[in-house]
Order: sequence, then structure tokens, then C-alpha cells
Amino acid sequence: MGTAQVNGVTVHYDDTGGDGPAVLFSHGFLMDRSMFDRQVEALGGDYRCVRWDERGFGGTAATGEFSYWDSADDAVALLDHLEIDQAVFVGMSQGGFLSLRAALAHPDRVRAVVLIDSAADTDDEETLDGYRGMLHVFGNGTDEERAGVFQIVAGLILGDEQLAEEWIPKWQAIDPSQLTLAGGALLNRDDISDRAGEIRCPVLSIHGTDDQAIALERALALAATLPDHRGVIEVEGAAHAPNMTHPETVNPALRTFLDSL
Repeated sequence: MGTAQVNGVTVHYDDTGGDGPAVLFSHGFLMDRSMFDRQVEALGGDYRCVRWDERGFGGTAATGEFSYWDSADDAVALLDHLEIDQAVFVGMSQGGFLSLRAALAHPDRVRAVVLIDSAADTDDEETLDGYRGMLHVFGNGTDEERAGVFQIVAGLILGDEQLAEEWIPKWQAIDPSQLTLAGGALLNRDDISDRAGEIRCPVLSIHGTDDQAIALERALALAATLPDHRGVIEVEGAAHAPNMTHPETVNPALRTFLDSL
């Protein structure tokens, strides 16, 4: 584990090192870098795998309001810190949000992008209202109310009882003020769908067929607008985090894509 001072925040990260091509893993909302354990185990022998905690989660504290454009800048600044010229950006959900923005703002630093259950558009108002309610309970609810919401969230993100037992205690330990700041980035993100054509690097999409947070149809719609899209891997029966629940499907697809670059 290491830390890097970037853009006014202290980013916590892991780096397998080595001479292989660099792959930067960016986690989803409420998650942290450990969600990519199975991918690093599978790829770390051949690729330089870097995973990091984004603002508000894991070991990286947000110091104020921020956007996913700021997170994209954080990711590139981390590459600078590690003296990595270019990396493949692998992002799950909000990790994909920032990866797409990095490809737009720093195209020379992004070798390729892998989107895991992510999108370029924004959520509808009903979904946003649900997220606002969730964040309100996180910050102001009773322990019982928070526990109930975390169970719902675990079903949406993980869809796996064993993983829920592992992650819910982590979520309960998050500082509510950090969730408020991270939630602002989620709720207020801009729609970059109309800029997808500017992303010229290769892109692979991996998506759970049972994802209720970001429907598969949204991934397919984005894929159709990306100039060098290399396919959508549909993970049958997976919810929002197929890299955790179905690594036996995700890891071979990820390796095949990386090996092709």
C-alpha cells in the first residue's frame, strides 16, 4: 500500500509493480480498491496493476465538493506519481464515469478503457430521488434505518448474501460527511453521452444482465456511439458488480482484451 498527494487529497493505492503494461482499477460508489482483489490476483503476474481509493471511500478522504472530472484528474495525477505514462483504465460504475472523463480530458494517458456496469449518461429523476433518500438516511437515519438501506444497496450492487455480510460493516463505518461529498459527485454528474465520439481509444464493456442500478440497455446504447468499441460482455445473472460475483467470466474477458492491445 502507498499514498500519494494529488490535487489536495491523500490518495491511498496499491501497485503490483513490474514491467508489464499498466492497468488502473477504479472502484464504484460505496466501494474501495479491494473490490478488484480477484482481478489483481488473476492479472498481477503479467500486468502492472494499480488500484486506488477514490475521494470519500477507503483510505482517501474528500476535502470538499468534487466532480468526476476532478476524480479523472486524480487518476492521472496518480499515474504521474507512479511515473506511468499510459494505462488501461478499468472502471466499475463511478470508476467508469471517471475513466470516460479521463479519456476525454487526458487522451494521451488512457491506452484503453474497460467499463464495468457503467454509463456516460445521467440517471432519471426517480432514480436520483431514490439516491437522495438513501444519502439522507446514511447521514441522518437511525441505526435500524441505515441497516435496512444497506441491505437494499447490497442487493443492488452485489446480489450476493456472503459479499453483503462482508461489505455492509464497511459501509456502516463510512463517515457520513464523506458520503455526502461523494454523493454530490454522483447526483450532480453531467451527461457526456454527446461526447462519446471523441473517445478514440479501444473500449470494452462488461455488464451484468440483472443490473438494476445501470440497466444493460444503457451500456449497449453507449457502445454503439464509441468509435473503437470492442464488444459488450454480458454476464448472465450478475448484478452491478460482476467482477466480484462472477470473476470466472470477467477475468478471462478482461485478459483477452488486455492481451489484444
